Amino acid sequence: MALELPAMLIVVAALAVAAIVTGVLLGRRRGRLAAGARVARAERVRALPSVARAVRMRVVALAGVLALALVGLAGAAVVAARPVEERVIQPETRSRDVMLCLDVSGSMTDVDAEVIEVFSRLADDFRGERVGLTIFNSSPVQVFPLTDDYAFVREHLDSVRESFEYVDDVPEFWVGTLNSDGASLVGDGLAACALGFDNPDQKRSRSIILATDNEVNGAETVTLDQAGAYAASLDVRVYAIDPVAAGSSTGAALEKMATATGGRYFGLHDATTVDGIVDEVQAQDAAVLKGQPRIVKVDVPGPWAVVVVVAAFALLVAVWRVRT
Repeated sequence: MALELPAMLIVVAALAVAAIVTGVLLGRRRGRLAAGARVARAERVRALPSVARAVRMRVVALAGVLALALVGLAGAAVVAARPVEERVIQPETRSRDVMLCLDVSGSMTDVDAEVIEVFSRLADDFRGERVGLTIFNSSPVQVFPLTDDYAFVREHLDSVRESFEYVDDVPEFWVGTLNSDGASLVGDGLAACALGFDNPDQKRSRSIILATDNEVNGAETVTLDQAGAYAASLDVRVYAIDPVAAGSSTGAALEKMATATGGRYFGLHDATTVDGIVDEVQAQDAAVLKGQPRIVKVDVPGPWAVVVVVAAFALLVAVWRVRT
């Protein structure tokens, strides 16, 4: 154990010495003032056993008060000096990567903000997974790469949600999503999301959470099935979130593609969507990755804080008994 602020011991000791000196001087002054009062036969009164016993008890009580005050002061000095211990910590992260993939085409206008809410809830439930976000319409744009900085993730998801309020003609995060002909080119968007995973040589669990109504308008460079097959070749599972009612032809195509990758298909308004996706992602095998060891200092007041509390309580009781 080491002291972070050892100078506090000197400060408290100086205050204690000053208090003692002040007490002694005040005591002598009161003694001189009292010396002028004369009481007849005072020596006989002092010789009485009961008086002598009372004087001894008072001396012992005052000594006890002084001792408790010194003990409490010593404990407070140590606590104020901040006893600390150095500990080595090694951060751990899970080797799971999750790419959020969002269709921002016109047909998704009414549900995009709701989808972002689902993404936010998913991010809140993840523990140690790296999360990224890619959006697409006629062309894909990566909003942020894979990261385990969840404060950063939440901040950007909030910004994306606010952009859907259409304050601007073209929301900030939509820039770059209309660089090709057509709209809602889901196959191209899914392929771009699959390309967003880094470190291909590392054994990691990789998942894409794809939110789209699958209403393609235009010629895709890569079809939905081809993009799904590409994701599967990279050992990436696709979990599809469909805002359209179940049973539609577009939903059936999404479900077929997601199932082929080892993933699953969910409806946006299903009660089990968030928990189901989180459970599916976290059920995948993942190695624990060790981060760079770091040395941190931890406050360890230990028994000194207890000493201060106990001494203060005992001092209050002792002072009360002496005064009575």
